[in-house]
Amino acid sequence: MTVLLWILIFLGTFFFMEFMAWFTHKYIMHGFLWYLHKDHHRKDHDSWFERNDAFFIFYAVVSITLFLLWKYNDFWAGLPIGLGIFAYGCTYFLVHDIFIHQRFKLFRNANNWYARGVRRAHKIHHKHLGKHDGECFGMLFVPFKYFKK
Repeated sequence: MTVLLWILIFLGTFFFMEFMAWFTHKYIMHGFLWYLHKDHHRKDHDSWFERNDAFFIFYAVVSITLFLLWKYNDFWAGLPIGLGIFAYGCTYFLVHDIFIHQRFKLFRNANNWYARGVRRAHKIHHKHLGKHDGECFGMLFVPFKYFKK
């Protein structure tokens, strides 16, 4: 397979994962698996870990499975797809857990237009404490209205 095809599959997977994050967040986390996600909206525990972190584990298992299919079953697309999911997971962790929620005290002074828009959209999402009536379920691509002053 050509390197260009691998890169296109990797990038396509990365960007598709933003849709998957939105879909999973809106219809699964705020749906039938709310009991795993609600501690992310309501801090009713003292632990650094949240039940919500189980979603990270799910996508990590999917990514690892694709790596194994590539290595042991000659599924050539398993590598670029697995890497795309892994790269999105790393990006999600950096943006959502570190930058927005400050689970580690890094990137506190980031204040460009994109950073402000993503933070604003996430703050509006967390304004809703229940599973219904939420808005802005994406992470990297948020509506333009959140970038306005």
